[in-house]
Amino acid sequence: MKILFLTPDLPYPPSKGTSLRNFHLIENTAQHHQVHLLSFAEEGQSIPRSLQEMCTSVRIVTRGRRSLARRLLHLALSPMPDIAHRLASTQFAEEVVRGLDGFDALQVEGLEMAGYYLGRRGKMPPVVFDDHNAEYRLQWSIFRIDAAAWRRWPGAGYSLIQWLKLRAYERKVCRAARAIVAVALEDKEALLCLDHSLKITVVSNAIDPGYFQGFRPQAMPGEINILFTGTMDYRPNVDAVNWFCHQIWPHIEQRVPQARFLIVGRSPTQTVQKLATNQIIVTGEVDDVRPYLARSALYVAPLRMGGGVRFKVLEAMASGVPVVSTTEGMRGIAALPGREVAIADEPRVFASQVVDLLRDEGMRHSRAEAARRLVLTRYQWSVVMPRLERLYTGLTNERR
Repeated sequence: MKILFLTPDLPYPPSKGTSLRNFHLIENTAQHHQVHLLSFAEEGQSIPRSLQEMCTSVRIVTRGRRSLARRLLHLALSPMPDIAHRLASTQFAEEVVRGLDGFDALQVEGLEMAGYYLGRRGKMPPVVFDDHNAEYRLQWSIFRIDAAAWRRWPGAGYSLIQWLKLRAYERKVCRAARAIVAVALEDKEALLCLDHSLKITVVSNAIDPGYFQGFRPQAMPGEINILFTGTMDYRPNVDAVNWFCHQIWPHIEQRVPQARFLIVGRSPTQTVQKLATNQIIVTGEVDDVRPYLARSALYVAPLRMGGGVRFKVLEAMASGVPVVSTTEGMRGIAALPGREVAIADEPRVFASQVVDLLRDEGMRHSRAEAARRLVLTRYQWSVVMPRLERLYTGLTNERR
């Protein structure tokens, strides 16, 4: 097949959720099909050689910037959600039209890219829409948490407005696609709530086992590190570390005073930076997260909002670092509490799970090994990609 991928960012380097997923989808698809890529890029950004080698062609359009005034105007007057306006570009639309001839499928990565096929007239290849999150559900989860704290009511109001708009828009986008891909079974169920007739294939996020081959945690003597990783201006991640530091960390610090909490990831907001103390370390962007995983006794995922399958959790599990998470943090991952992971949604219980694991090396080891086996069995790209291949085969048979 000849497939055109549309992505919101150049998927290289694969260092955050969106780029990780898009890079590996393209890499694996290109092994069996002719892949072409049309992507937004930052000003001055060049096309990486790795993408040129994988793809038959790569075209880029410089990403524009929306003014605050225009964003507020869209928020107040547009019936469409903010995400529908985020990457609107006449130049990109022209590139899509110019490049559609002769393709067997158009693969659209993320809801912000859906406007480039929605409502388009004329001959068009079948659209495969990869919904990286059930976005309306994500906004509802943010609203629910923000509404509980009066200081966060402005953010809660924004999320409520977006949720209302997203329900209609995401339904419309899904109905206009020939095939829909969801990242997790929970996301599939959320989309089916919008329209029970939708045909949805689940292709989970996954890991490259070679990236962690031979990896073993090696904490320094006397060092007890607890790790969280992620893009630190992303609202679910900001909420997670704030909740952990204010509600959970005091109970851990009291019982394990030598422990340190490492917040590792790009673009920490001022709110995140203010969390830093002698025992809470905010690193900002790092070149490679593996050294931090290697030196950590535990990985925590205190997420209360969001969606999809978290790469960061899969990476910790693949690394052999035991995980303590909320129910939300493990969404989409078929791990059993008490066997592969520890799960808690109440601060004191979460803290107790952390402390118990820190004090029991045998339990840490058994949980870590069970989690590693689970990831290598079910969450490798070689395991999940055949589901997408079957989808492509179905599209080919339809065209014939």
